[in-house]
Amino acid sequence: MGVADSTNGDVFHNWAKLPISREQFARESSEAMRLRFPDCRLLPGAGNILLRLSHARSALSGDMIRLALASSTKSRSYELKTSGSESKSLLSFFHPDRRVLGDDPRVRRGRGKPAPDIYLLALQSLNLAIGSGGTTIRPSECLVFEDSIAGVEAGRRAGMRVVWVPHPDVAAEYQSMHKDILAGKSGRFQVGDDWQLGEIDDGWAESIPSLEDFDYEKYGLEVASKIP
Repeated sequence: MGVADSTNGDVFHNWAKLPISREQFARESSEAMRLRFPDCRLLPGAGNILLRLSHARSALSGDMIRLALASSTKSRSYELKTSGSESKSLLSFFHPDRRVLGDDPRVRRGRGKPAPDIYLLALQSLNLAIGSGGTTIRPSECLVFEDSIAGVEAGRRAGMRVVWVPHPDVAAEYQSMHKDILAGKSGRFQVGDDWQLGEIDDGWAESIPSLEDFDYEKYGLEVASKIP
């Protein structure tokens, strides 16, 4: 989860031991996604948190919060997932120039999540939008929202703070490893540059059960009481 092309690789197929060929699985999987992805629904709190963040300011500097999307999803899957009106409305909070997808040519082969590249490219897109007259955003000033373990590690390697919102089944499966995952030290990925990872309980990442539980004040965010 969170790793581009993961269901085409040896790790998945050695684990799954499917009674069909990889080629057949790929065909059936692709068709299932074509049929089901357009019916994707928002997770609880997703629409509200993006609406509020798009109108939020830093309590420290007073600057408006800027949003970018960094997803391992490839363009075709992204188009399917966001073809519904609800999804289109949600993604409108991200300017097209500030969306980095899994098949973006700027992401070198093999450098998708859990490598930090996709998040650093998203940050680059934000700074390009600010221009030479504004204040450059540093990685340490960024906050990543993630659902996957690979994504948490990518955010940590990028030097950014991370809020992990795992699926309940994933949270239960890895309950004993939560602290390691938040530090980016799940041990599931070999990326190199381990110096980029965090430390256990370093306060740079947290896990919440739902986007509805996000604490804006904790991260120094001021949100207007009335949003147009």
